[in-house]
Amino acid sequence: MAERRYRIVGLGELLWDLLPAGKQLGGAPANFAYISTLLGNEGIVASRLGADSLGNEAASKLESLGLNTRYIQRDQVHPTGQVSVDVDGRGQPRFEIAEGAAWDYLEWTPEWQELAAKADAVCFGSLAQRGALSGSTIREFLRALGGTVVRIFDVNLRESFYAKDVIVESLKLADILKINDEELPKVTALCGLEYRDEVGSARALLAYSNLKLVCVTRGCHGSLLVKGDLVSEHPGHPVQVADTVGAGDAFTAALVNGYLKGAGLDAINEAANRVGAWVASQVGAMPAVGPEGVRDILAHVRG
Repeated sequence: MAERRYRIVGLGELLWDLLPAGKQLGGAPANFAYISTLLGNEGIVASRLGADSLGNEAASKLESLGLNTRYIQRDQVHPTGQVSVDVDGRGQPRFEIAEGAAWDYLEWTPEWQELAAKADAVCFGSLAQRGALSGSTIREFLRALGGTVVRIFDVNLRESFYAKDVIVESLKLADILKINDEELPKVTALCGLEYRDEVGSARALLAYSNLKLVCVTRGCHGSLLVKGDLVSEHPGHPVQVADTVGAGDAFTAALVNGYLKGAGLDAINEAANRVGAWVASQVGAMPAVGPEGVRDILAHVRG
């Protein structure tokens, strides 16, 4: 019997990362959808591009990567998003995010209502909710989902582009929270909870928002998964880092893939760390698939 192919949506920003080595298509939802497709699912980007040359190039790039572009809106007024990215000596990125981009003006449309009706999982973040229109549209999308659809809130606390009410409401709309170890104390405080250790705080957030799973990533030191009384920790896979842009999104894609397939926490943690490490070893968030490398990774993930 063929393995089920899930319809997995990355909802939010779509933009060009202007890296020192040149521009790379990115934005967490697109990165997430790309890796979801590599893992054998149908990755779909729900976002908005400008009606400009960068928007045309982005759409063509996504199609060449095998992604469904039917649900990408085009904006006649606002430009395609761009982010200036500097990478330090440890491969850690620093971002300067242009405001007033097309993805700040996501619209709730009949096409998106159709997409919400047939999705198996949707991943959304806090950055794309920095604008009032996009924030409202994202929450409308989430409320339109069926009860069995898995909703993943991938926190992304960039600069001043987040607010308490957005974080709290997003948590209430999610099944899975994915957050890094630096963001965890901040989000815990925003929810009016006392920060303890990582496990204790993850459990507090589980109870606070009625979440099913909390994932805390620790950069090169792996990750923590907490689900009820179950806890899984992974030390991470050491790699020669090219840059870490998109590594967290790749991790999330493998996390969701394993969760949808009913894998155990340890298996999910292993797969997610392996895929995230592979992306960190490559330049850009959507590395090309060669004859080696990701093939072996995917074999482990699917096994």
